[in-house]
Amino acid sequence: MPAYSAGLASLVLGYMLSQFYRAFLAVLAPTLRHQLGATAGDLALSSGLWFIAFALMQLPVGAALDRWGPRRTVGLLLGLGGAGGAAVFALATTPWHLHVAMTLLGIGCSPALMGPYYIFAREYPASAFGTLAGVLVGFGSLGNILGAAPLVWVIQTLGWRPALWGLAAVTLMVAALVMAKVRDPAALGAEHPQGSIGQILRLRALWFILPLFAVNYAVAAAIRGLWAGPWLEQVHGADATQIGRYTLAMGLAMVAGSFAAGPAARLLGGARRAMLLFTAVMIAALSVMWLAPELGPIWAAVLLMVLGFFGSGYPLLMAHGKSFLPRHLVGRGVTFLNMFSIGGAGVMQFASRPVFGAAQAAYPSAQAFAMLWLFFLIPLVVGFLLYFLTPEAENG
Repeated sequence: MPAYSAGLASLVLGYMLSQFYRAFLAVLAPTLRHQLGATAGDLALSSGLWFIAFALMQLPVGAALDRWGPRRTVGLLLGLGGAGGAAVFALATTPWHLHVAMTLLGIGCSPALMGPYYIFAREYPASAFGTLAGVLVGFGSLGNILGAAPLVWVIQTLGWRPALWGLAAVTLMVAALVMAKVRDPAALGAEHPQGSIGQILRLRALWFILPLFAVNYAVAAAIRGLWAGPWLEQVHGADATQIGRYTLAMGLAMVAGSFAAGPAARLLGGARRAMLLFTAVMIAALSVMWLAPELGPIWAAVLLMVLGFFGSGYPLLMAHGKSFLPRHLVGRGVTFLNMFSIGGAGVMQFASRPVFGAAQAAYPSAQAFAMLWLFFLIPLVVGFLLYFLTPEAENG
């Protein structure tokens, strides 16, 4: 629908910022440690607060989408929370200021993906949802790439505080663009009942999809964001340059996997079948990492890329879950599903640190990472098996 193209472009930029803000902290870690005294624990807490704030906002975001539409929901939250959080970050003088900033950024980014998903669900054919969702995530995930080497160059050129002020200005401009260009879908008529979370919970078709929602993205995000670098360094002897190349390759594989989600669903006859394949390959890759953690850096890089590509099945899961939602529950429904995905990522990131700490105290590095991969593998297998109990999509 061409009338939506300019608005959707602005929403893609908003989602790129969301991907950027969830990943940029790692690049700033050495600077923040030196200038603000922020420890690894401080930054882990700040990162976790982004995910928690994001997850907790999903239910009110869903209600806002159903009531006011994506234009105001995305534009106002991105402008106030996103730009405001970046400004607080630029002004930070102690680690707790970072906690506040990342919480605000999580709030501001919380509707960035759900806004366009709401438009896709309401205004486009159901059969197109998986492809559109994958393309959006693919383009948006480029923000994750911008939060790596390009951000390093900007920080080295301008300094980290001017860089954050620039990000605040860019975020505010994108929010203004959303407010100016996004067209809300037509309001539902009086014949559609008022939606509620209770109605969503009564949809039995969603019950066995939720566990996979909680772990699928969480595994790829935690390994890409937290553990790939330490594993490559401590077990495979990779230097900073190699780590940068290999993790960039994994990030690009995640982008490619998002673009491949829609075609995979069409080729295999549905989002459910494609998601089963994607998850099975993830399980295979993680199993190799668990059973043979010392294969060597090249094989490690290949496994990370495989995990990144096939760990990008989120659009498939969302397309499948969305198919069970009646029109009056689309806003609340997709944000409810997304809450499980983002909430699971936050929980897994928090929990993986003490798990690895305990394993490291008991085993050599390679075996400690093997235990960490097993920690990710077990819930993924459980989610995969339960997903077999989910019926095929009801529409498209």
